[in-house]
Amino acid sequence: MKIIIYHNPRCSKSRQTLALIEENGYTPTIVEYLKTPPTHQQLDSLLRGLEMEPRDLMRKGETEYGELNISNSDFSRDQLIDMMIEHPKLIERPLVVVGDAIAIGRPPESVLTILP
Repeated sequence: MKIIIYHNPRCSKSRQTLALIEENGYTPTIVEYLKTPPTHQQLDSLLRGLEMEPRDLMRKGETEYGELNISNSDFSRDQLIDMMIEHPKLIERPLVVVGDAIAIGRPPESVLTILP
């Protein structure tokens, strides 16, 4: 089964999650989402799989969150997804996808629940 990790190599939790997946004998497809952000459709699908709204998956401590005034409740779901794509640092990391299952690697051990 294909395993995908939306990864930021500069993030310690992302590196720990990747190492944990590899320690369990898997070689995931690595998507460095800061270089190659997901499409609108992909991010919408990830959010639906996680049963989350865009703000739930945003890193609220990032400078862009404040600069873009994302806490403003007037933004639509589609607008928020577009902001996350335009500013991928806003996307919580790492995200791991195994088939239809998705987990956020915070803590890294949370991905163990979806590994085959």
